[in-house]
Amino acid sequence: MPTDTPSAASAPNPAAAFSNCTHCGFCLAACPTYQLSGDENNSPRGRLRLWSEEAAGRIPEDPWTDFYTAECIGCLACESACPANVPYGRLFEHTRQAHVEAGRFSPHPLLRLAAAAVRHPRLLNLALLPARILRWTGLPLHRLLFRGSPPVLQSTASYARALMERHRPTGPRVALLTGCLMEGLFREINAATVRVLIENNVQVFIPESQGCCGAFHEHTGLGNTASLHEANRRAFQPLDVDAVLSNSAGCGYALARSLAPDTPARDVLSFLGDLRPIQRARPSSNARLYVDLPCHLVHGQKEPGIPASVLDATGYQWELAPNARDCCGSGGVYNIQEPENARTILASKSAFLNTAQGDPVILGTSNHVCMMQWHSAATSGLVHRPYLVRHILQLLDPLSPSDT
Repeated sequence: MPTDTPSAASAPNPAAAFSNCTHCGFCLAACPTYQLSGDENNSPRGRLRLWSEEAAGRIPEDPWTDFYTAECIGCLACESACPANVPYGRLFEHTRQAHVEAGRFSPHPLLRLAAAAVRHPRLLNLALLPARILRWTGLPLHRLLFRGSPPVLQSTASYARALMERHRPTGPRVALLTGCLMEGLFREINAATVRVLIENNVQVFIPESQGCCGAFHEHTGLGNTASLHEANRRAFQPLDVDAVLSNSAGCGYALARSLAPDTPARDVLSFLGDLRPIQRARPSSNARLYVDLPCHLVHGQKEPGIPASVLDATGYQWELAPNARDCCGSGGVYNIQEPENARTILASKSAFLNTAQGDPVILGTSNHVCMMQWHSAATSGLVHRPYLVRHILQLLDPLSPSDT
């Protein structure tokens, strides 16, 4: 009987896929855990060799293989660096899930609870109601949680319907994936997304039957994503829209794979880049925007970056953050599962903020999990001066203040 997991027959075979590897070593320079450890086994090339040897029966199941697999962030930078197109990301998901099923890897108990919760969006949104309220207060909740002003009760779907009725845009038709954590906890980003799209004459539709994209389960190795993908296909594919958009790079990567090839799924900033969005005016601002590029945007969705026309439209003087295409250490759930490694990676990435020019300094990105990681640079003591962390859509928002 086929399984509802990446280990089904459609999953890549580790031994066969490894045969594509040319042993060039390009992945070593791109891999954050190899850069941390200098250990060949802690690199994509090393892990592929361990997995293929085990699959072929030439080495037994070994705690060291389990350790090196668990060390992987899943940032997919190796895929961008690989000249042989080895499907490392799918192989990693396949292996991680097999390790979970065999008891060789155990996700954090809170991650297991969250994986169960995201299958029930209404219950999840209700359970996160206190957290949405507390985020308004600015009280410290957790090192990863930043302050915000999420709509407490009104859903993004309800808000979009109200704005559509009020403004009646006539341009492209899109559906929006609202996400699990984004809708449950960071709903203000969804609201900003709706406002920006409608201001740019885009018709926005949000099917309330949509569900989790499956990215969380793929990150943790808990699997059972086929039913989630099928539910979203039923929610999105019947719609008469030009594209299904996501404002979270990790969710967009998972959604694109579940809807392909029948329905185009795109990153919302890439879509806006085609439209050349309305320009925000910030004449008195001395702020400087530093842009970091999420791994699942550039390495997963294979986008070249965030369009310059979109960044220009924020009205801020901007530049790419140093090493903008390198992982910040969030890795979906890596900063919870492997917090020490994640903090070390972030320490290197965030050091520039201590001396960066601008008043205020703004770190902009397009993934809420990356935003949480960048926020933790302050709460973990890595950055000692004030800075703001914002989603690029918040900087395009017509309701954002002049110096957000």
